[in-house]
Amino acid sequence: MVIIIMAGFFCGCQPKVREKITRFNSLKKLKPNTYPVFTDSLGFKDSSVLTDSLDFQDLVDSIDYSLVYFKRIPLERKFQYGKDAYTAAHMIESLETIKAFLLKNPSANELDEFIRSLFVVYEAAGNEDGDVLFTGYFEPTYEGSLEKKDDYPFCLYSRPKDLLEIDLSAFSDKYKGHKRLVARVNDSTKKVVPYYSRAQINSLKGFDVESEPIVWLKSRVDRFFLEIQGSGRIDLGQGDMVRVHYACSNGNAYKSIGRYLIEKNEILKENMSMQAIRTWLEQHPKRMDEVLHENKSFVFFQREEGGPYGSLGVDVTALRSIATDSSLFPKGALCFARAQLPDKTNFNLVKDGPVKNRPVKDWKKASFFVLNQDTGGAIKGPARADIFCGNGSYAEFTAGHMNVYGKLFFLVLKPGNS
Repeated sequence: MVIIIMAGFFCGCQPKVREKITRFNSLKKLKPNTYPVFTDSLGFKDSSVLTDSLDFQDLVDSIDYSLVYFKRIPLERKFQYGKDAYTAAHMIESLETIKAFLLKNPSANELDEFIRSLFVVYEAAGNEDGDVLFTGYFEPTYEGSLEKKDDYPFCLYSRPKDLLEIDLSAFSDKYKGHKRLVARVNDSTKKVVPYYSRAQINSLKGFDVESEPIVWLKSRVDRFFLEIQGSGRIDLGQGDMVRVHYACSNGNAYKSIGRYLIEKNEILKENMSMQAIRTWLEQHPKRMDEVLHENKSFVFFQREEGGPYGSLGVDVTALRSIATDSSLFPKGALCFARAQLPDKTNFNLVKDGPVKNRPVKDWKKASFFVLNQDTGGAIKGPARADIFCGNGSYAEFTAGHMNVYGKLFFLVLKPGNS
């Protein structure tokens, strides 16, 4: 599972959303005459030239991953689309229908007509203006070692042996629907108490007895950002690479250090980005405890092959997978997004490398199909979506700077149109 909290960096500019949005009103069914134009900007082999030459292999791959999820759960399980509900069996039929059509290499017009004729379209409630804030996350690569060394002093911890997850609904029906508590037993009082906070974990001596080290990193900042992204690659040198993925968290509330730095007037809101936070932390090592400990949440990892994985336990696909609030929106669903993205075609064609400071207002308007395959600690409410951007320089740049408003739609096959 990947838990994405990158979006919290931008909390200083999150929109106000309507109150009492639930899974029964988070999506509004649209009338066919109000459907958007279903043009997929990412499907064009050359995004600088809009032609009928489309390539949907990455989208087909992402659809296949959602199909893996739906085929391993009970077929009668229901997924809420506003006031309507569809079974897992119908979700499978929906995805298999669109996949079969995409494999025919349709033109842009043919794809638009196909969606309009066979699919029901719902729009995410969004904020009070109906807009959704899109941010991004990516899979970073950091240098590391399997053994602690002088230049690799920071441990990436596995799930602690003393960490407990308590399901209160097992004790009383009044707790049904509540999140599980993450706790530990206090050795002296024998009472169950909240698990250690970030500050406590960092100050505990011998914590690696309870939590076995996975790898050791050069930088404490690297470790923090690895927690933010939820997964990553660790370069051990000489061509050796291991992948680490989210295992669990300490259950403490997440707090945005980006917001904290804005409130302290350390970084201007308009300059806030993942890169800006990293630069500030590296330039102020004596204040690292002060800032990082503002976020009491702490993430534990596990080594796994493949991935990165979303909360559905399936691979996420660059620019084809999104994270939303899983309590509001149907998991694994086919979606259509309208937002802005940096121009990938020209990203690496600048003389001195990527344009690091290109403002978001200059990003290209884009519309593209995605699958709802992840969730995250800061991805809450009907006005939030986080796009998985992949790995590499483009992914890092996009995830670090993406903070744009757009529209999000959920699509499902009309009943009886198989």
